[in-house]
Amino acid sequence: MAARRLDAHCLCGDVKLSAEVDDLRVSVCHCDTCRRWCGGPFMALEGAREVSIAGTDRLGIYASSPTGERGFCIGCGTTLFFRTKDAAHYAVSAMACSDVDDAEMVDQIFIDSKPHWYEFANDTKKLTGLEFFALHASDEE
Repeated sequence: MAARRLDAHCLCGDVKLSAEVDDLRVSVCHCDTCRRWCGGPFMALEGAREVSIAGTDRLGIYASSPTGERGFCIGCGTTLFFRTKDAAHYAVSAMACSDVDDAEMVDQIFIDSKPHWYEFANDTKKLTGLEFFALHASDEE
């Protein structure tokens, strides 16, 4: 499978991001932190690599947990990415990307945190927060 190049930018254009992904599979997070950060669920292309960022003087980084941080434009506020603090894992905002019309929503996490008043019609894999953490804990063993 050939890697695909992603190009993303903020609303004002001051911060630009480029990365590679294996496919355009969108993951959706409904956790409280993501919903507050994005004003809705975070829709991301997971596993981005070879990430390069232009406009780093306009890039804000918020340490949202002991292991993760979130990137955004300090000028316009656009959500750009979530990454682990060691930058080993990047999730790039699908909404900030250009030319991803052929992306597919494949899973939703923290569905137990999702408000009852919205629901996606897409048929996806769904995990609660506990199921998500259990899945990733077993990967590290």
